Amino acid sequence: MSDGIQWLVGVTTSSGWMLDVHFARGIDAEELALRMGARGGAGAGPMTDSEAGALDVDAYPDHGPGSAVVRVGEDAGWAFAITYGPYLDRLEEISQNGTEAVHYHYNSGHPPTTIMYARDGRTVCGFGLHEEDHRYGQDPDLLLPDLVAAGILQPDGKTHCHRDADDYVHRQRRGLAVFEDRFGLSLPRTALAEDSLPVYAIMGSPDPDFEEISAWAAANDRPLPNERLRLIPTELRKHYEQATDPQWWERNGRRLT
Repeated sequence: MSDGIQWLVGVTTSSGWMLDVHFARGIDAEELALRMGARGGAGAGPMTDSEAGALDVDAYPDHGPGSAVVRVGEDAGWAFAITYGPYLDRLEEISQNGTEAVHYHYNSGHPPTTIMYARDGRTVCGFGLHEEDHRYGQDPDLLLPDLVAAGILQPDGKTHCHRDADDYVHRQRRGLAVFEDRFGLSLPRTALAEDSLPVYAIMGSPDPDFEEISAWAAANDRPLPNERLRLIPTELRKHYEQATDPQWWERNGRRLT
């Protein structure tokens, strides 16, 4: 029996603030990673959620070298990719050539949680949880009958049912249940709790100075970056630049005493 996706409400990766998952039906997990930006044969792993979080990928590319990785797997006929790094919407790229794709995005600091469905390179429909009266895509009302049957919206598609009296978390679960029931979506709870899954760099790989910084890290007893992902953690890069660039402190508004 699959775990479905209703349990995702409020759940985050080891980052503690976000959960971003792309699903795809009709391709395998490796192809999903490739469509999200991975290079062929560039996988690493397996890694757990906490190990992927420890890669220190850059969630805010404007503040440093941008990078992102995904942990991938398959469940209930869908491939899935859990993203670590900045917000990336690859839904339409994933759904090329007849593939079905779903993008679930939860950010604790930027509601609402959204879930979108695409097919054959176009976004078909989707909505924000608890904001189902605002629907998106080329066929935004595709799931309206399901939302009405679930007791979330009135048939007019604009009026919520019992918004004030209903439990917020329960309402979000019912919104996810619409996608779960319609498309058979599932993500194993163990994907975040314990599973070691293949990891692919989908952004920021390779760093051109990977060998140089790796050699410095080895000589200075710093943790070595992952050889196969070839991503330089932002903290390691900062320490390297502090140690090797005489102008670093001045450029960053500091003065050596």
